Amino acid sequence: MQNIVVVDNAKKAKFDVVNAEIVSAKNYLLDSNYSKINNIRIYNLCKSCKYQSTGYYVSLLAQARGHKVLPNITTLQDLNSRPIIKLCNENLEADIQRSLSKIKSEEFILSVYFGHNIAKQHETLSKKIFDLFRVPLLRIKFVYVDQKWVLRNITMISLNEVPEPHLPYLNEFATQYFSKKRVCEPKKHHTIYDLAILIKPNDEEPPSDKKAIQNFITAGESLGFCVDLITKDDFNRLPEYDALFIRETTAVNHHTYRFARRALAEGLVVIDDPESIIKCTNKVYLAELLARTRISTPKTLVVCEDNQSLIEPLLGFPCVLKKPDDSCSRGVIKVENKEMLKDVLNQYFKTSELIIAQEFLPTEFDWRIGILNKQPLFAIKYFMAKNHWQIYDWESKERYGDHESVDIPNVPDVIIKTALKAANLIGNGFYGVDIKQIKDRAYVIEINDNPSIDAGVEDARLKNDLYLTIMKTFLTRLQEKKQTHHES
Repeated sequence: MQNIVVVDNAKKAKFDVVNAEIVSAKNYLLDSNYSKINNIRIYNLCKSCKYQSTGYYVSLLAQARGHKVLPNITTLQDLNSRPIIKLCNENLEADIQRSLSKIKSEEFILSVYFGHNIAKQHETLSKKIFDLFRVPLLRIKFVYVDQKWVLRNITMISLNEVPEPHLPYLNEFATQYFSKKRVCEPKKHHTIYDLAILIKPNDEEPPSDKKAIQNFITAGESLGFCVDLITKDDFNRLPEYDALFIRETTAVNHHTYRFARRALAEGLVVIDDPESIIKCTNKVYLAELLARTRISTPKTLVVCEDNQSLIEPLLGFPCVLKKPDDSCSRGVIKVENKEMLKDVLNQYFKTSELIIAQEFLPTEFDWRIGILNKQPLFAIKYFMAKNHWQIYDWESKERYGDHESVDIPNVPDVIIKTALKAANLIGNGFYGVDIKQIKDRAYVIEINDNPSIDAGVEDARLKNDLYLTIMKTFLTRLQEKKQTHHES
């Protein structure tokens, strides 16, 4: 497998290892040739991997391109998670005390390079931390509190932050790592049949209205679940449950993602799973993924400040600009001319280094195909809001257009096949695929995790069977999990 080390500036990188190519971040992000290469492993050593930074997009697009990447987006989010750090302290307490027993100061910084530290006494602790956080270069701060050492924080560092005397060790450790085969970590198993539904009380635009939530509860209880409604304040209660169903609008920098990540770590069956949240809530990722797999979309351009001049000649006016992570079309603007384009770009670049530009494809309605377990569940036509080009008009009191539920057998084959092909790229969870139909062609607009289920809308055809189908999915996965646990 080819190894590619991505850094901020390849010409200044002090990294000398065999079997690895050094590539600058912008080259990796913008050179389309990299998206065509298979069977490669990406090592992200950028200076910053905070949300929507260049380093963040290196890991995000690596996953979209099917590349193996360290660190992946899930790991980057874990580094900022206090509950995950707390779990680390609990799981590694004996190793921490043993490794740092001879340290006399009140603080200690441990540098971990590809799972190693330059001091042999910290080798075991370094390896275990690296097993939890697959990040090539880590810096861990410990403090001595109440007669014991406590892990305070873990940060990813860049190649430029490695001290000069450490570079020979880094090169050695990296060379060793590149030559090894990887193994997967075992997963935990639980067998308690309690289901938590995460909601946001008094949410103005929830994924499910109150009647639909009650229908989920009724369906779950009919199958033998004990169903609880929980909120963001119930994070520490997650280990009490066997399954988590998120019915609150999801985002990566948000408690919904942390709930999904914690639930997965605790062995719960969870919808939406954290990887689906990461993949579906970022339009840059989806654009790369759909392009790579040759699924039809409106003509799309991933835009940064360096290539924004390509928007007009490639897409023309009007065109559509999209923030990477806004939900319910809030960050989607139709741009009519050069002046408007400049204003919107300036606004959007303040929060993200990459944005999406697409050609404008007007249609009377958008299809939404609900997919569960890689099977079509429901089909809806969402018509455009009155005197508006989208199905939502956030500036009008008449916010929504009409809707029409359609039996799956009556949906054009091209729509169902395209929706399934798109959703299957994400996983086997619960997705809503938005598609525009122009004559006999289907164009994927988005793949949504956490799709809307409102009483009288998405359930118009299946009625109570829709809720039962979703609850049966939890039950089946729990039973499979229990069976696997017994067999192991």
